[in-house]
Amino acid sequence: MENFQLTSSVFLLLIIFGFNSSCNSKTEKQSNQKPNIILIMADDLGYETIGAYGSKMYQTPNLDKMAKEGMMFSHCYSMPLCTPTRVQLMTGKYNFRNYIGFGILDPKERTFGHLMQEAGYKTCVVGKWQLLGNKKQRELAGGRIGSWPDEAGFDEYCLWQIDDRGSRYKHPTLSISGEGTKTFDGGYGPDVFVEYIENFIESNSDKPFFLYYPMVLTHDPMVPTPGHPDYADEKANKSNDPKYFGAMVNYMDSIVGRIVDKLEEQNLRENTLVLFIGDNGTDRDVTSTFLGKPFKGNKGYTNDAGTHVPFIASWPGRIKPASINDNLVDFTDFLPSIMEAVKVDIPKGFVTDGLSFYSQLIGKADSVRDWVFCHYDPHWGKFTASLFVHNKEWKLYGDGRIYNISEDLQELNPIDEVALNPEQKQIIKEFKMVLAEMK
Repeated sequence: MENFQLTSSVFLLLIIFGFNSSCNSKTEKQSNQKPNIILIMADDLGYETIGAYGSKMYQTPNLDKMAKEGMMFSHCYSMPLCTPTRVQLMTGKYNFRNYIGFGILDPKERTFGHLMQEAGYKTCVVGKWQLLGNKKQRELAGGRIGSWPDEAGFDEYCLWQIDDRGSRYKHPTLSISGEGTKTFDGGYGPDVFVEYIENFIESNSDKPFFLYYPMVLTHDPMVPTPGHPDYADEKANKSNDPKYFGAMVNYMDSIVGRIVDKLEEQNLRENTLVLFIGDNGTDRDVTSTFLGKPFKGNKGYTNDAGTHVPFIASWPGRIKPASINDNLVDFTDFLPSIMEAVKVDIPKGFVTDGLSFYSQLIGKADSVRDWVFCHYDPHWGKFTASLFVHNKEWKLYGDGRIYNISEDLQELNPIDEVALNPEQKQIIKEFKMVLAEMK
């Protein structure tokens, strides 16, 4: 009996020791691992829609929590439209260097996917692609074709609209690496995407990964989401009614929460930098109440409501909680920031227009932007080509228009340069030099 008790005790100790060793080994391995990067980009979502920025109209508890636990940027600017933004974000370059057409990513371009692959990362893109180009887009681009996701630096993908449009929401048609394109009857696109993401995180929990998630939410058609009383109504799912926009914002936020929860479950939260942004301003059919006033989205156009987007960064233990960053950021800055975060130099000869904000994330800012530049010529719709440069107060267009955007967000009242004081004239002079250089 005594021998049995002794043997049982030893066996129990071995189990406990083995379990703890396994846990400690996993924790130690993760702590020594390069940081994971998750870049989430909502579609057609201006900063005025997020609670942390002052909105009381929509429910965004998960993003609000991310902002409370991390850093919220108050002056992040995108391009006014999706493809110009995506090309700029992925390559770290202004559009005049590499934009060849709407819905198209030049296959000659190297992206942050390529650079992260070369840095030893497993790469994945999930959500909206729209970079291969359809027939019309290729015609407008002079017959040029865009890029497949594996050509753009991604090992795995689950995407809407590579070469088959279909639905992005209910009954979605999606393309998945190794599986081809198929329709998920009865499924909901954003749910399929987040399930793929959860599996990717779990499968790569022991190796560094880079996940780029350009969401389909909250782009039109504005339709009911799962849980909404109208979701079962097929007619409502073929509508485009702004009354559903709030439900789409809330569902988008819940998906961000699911991704963060998965990181927690896999003990990866403290080793993962999560970046959340919008790709351009909110749809023009949506008018929100923001800071007590009506705020109409202006996607596609170049004022604040078309280019000012949310940017929240979260990295427990690295980013000081509840930080508010008032510095300028544009979408060329993400590529160099991601590379600095993983401590990998940008390859020699790789051109980027961006300025890394990584040091700002960890409270050691050594350089910040003085201005944001935009070269906007989407070759799509009825949008007019435009050049401009601005800081937080002044904005100069290539045609000479000047606005005080701190007082005139809608850019209704151009200012004559002769009315400026010497300090303001010096700012405009510097902006003119930027425009001349970029041309």
